[in-house]
Amino acid sequence: MSNWLIKATEDWLAPIYNTLHEMLVLCDVLHADETTLQVLHEPGKTAQSKSYMWLYRTSGDANHPIVLYNYQPDRRAKRPAEFLKGFAGYLHTDGYDGHHALPNEITIVGCLAHARRKFDEVLKALPEKDREGSNALRGKRYCDKLFALEQEFECLTANERHLKRQEQSKPILDEFFAWAENLNAIPKTGIGKAAHYVLSQRKYLERYLLDGRLEISNNRAERSINPFVIDRKNFLFANTPRGARASAIMFSLIETAKENGLNPYAYLTYIFKNAPNWDIRNNTDALEKLLPAFVPQNLRAGDTV
Repeated sequence: MSNWLIKATEDWLAPIYNTLHEMLVLCDVLHADETTLQVLHEPGKTAQSKSYMWLYRTSGDANHPIVLYNYQPDRRAKRPAEFLKGFAGYLHTDGYDGHHALPNEITIVGCLAHARRKFDEVLKALPEKDREGSNALRGKRYCDKLFALEQEFECLTANERHLKRQEQSKPILDEFFAWAENLNAIPKTGIGKAAHYVLSQRKYLERYLLDGRLEISNNRAERSINPFVIDRKNFLFANTPRGARASAIMFSLIETAKENGLNPYAYLTYIFKNAPNWDIRNNTDALEKLLPAFVPQNLRAGDTV
């Protein structure tokens, strides 16, 4: 059964995945994240070694969202560079240094949710009586103010949001960085590590101010990688790299379908009923009919399959 699934994925889902990949790198704004995966029979590696499932997706400005998983045997910086070949634009990421080595035409945008999390972790470690007035709480509140502004700006156009951020968000962000710099916290303490993260990531964290289409955090990518993380708790591992690649493709089409308001089961059924008869490897018009943006309306979530 596993071989049937892998073969069906390679024959009928992979061409759709590859087309979505071509469309993805033409976007102006993307998000990226990654998580671990155990692959039992990876050449040159022990069964206990870590492999990785990378996640790349469109941002909130996309008319037709795309969510793609990409299996790789490691977390080396060349992996996103290879996958994003041809992409020139903004890339939302966490603080992983590998992303900072990407080509110059890719502008990395940091994640303030990660910065907030650093202070929140320190705050939760303090006795409740010591939390009020602590530096951890103050750092967290700076982040909370910035996130609250983003909620206010949510319904604005990109240009309006950009102007509002310059007027209201930038002064708070500048004050936040100045406060972190003057904190002089001991580096190895929790608050010291949180402040160091903010200052070391400053040029990436403040880049969301550059364009109204950008987001304050990389939460969009984290939400999209969560379905794989949750399922991994059940299936635990992949047996072979071929199986891991097939999993990446299946997860990609399912999550992309969901993002486009499709019923994933109906969408996959539609593909498997039609792809074998449409010569999708040689007929681009036929292949286009299988893309989420062009499938029949009756595949929408909530409709009867």
